[in-house]
Amino acid sequence: MKTITPAQAEHQLTDLADQFEQGRQHRTYRFAPIPLPLWAQAIALTAVLPLTGPGAEPVPPALDFVEVPASSTWPRPAPTTEIELHRADGARLWIRSHEPQLPLAAVVRTFLERL
Repeated sequence: MKTITPAQAEHQLTDLADQFEQGRQHRTYRFAPIPLPLWAQAIALTAVLPLTGPGAEPVPPALDFVEVPASSTWPRPAPTTEIELHRADGARLWIRSHEPQLPLAAVVRTFLERL
């Protein structure tokens, strides 16, 4: 497809939508595949037209880190269990828990086996 303006692309998109609808009405069976020329036209139009609809909100960029604020303002009791493990490869595991009993043996074994 040669270089076209967004207005021309919108017009071509409308024509393509009409061709898709006509193809649906005249297909031989319900799940007939879309003809390859229609696919090719649709793909070519994605280079000119945005994939979202008009007026759609832009997608914010993904965040690498999200801080979760505390759910309450009153002080919580000190953790009953605190574990900090270090492996030779530099990996660290730090767990603070209010649970009185954790499956410590399983946690340590799993952490150490992940070399």
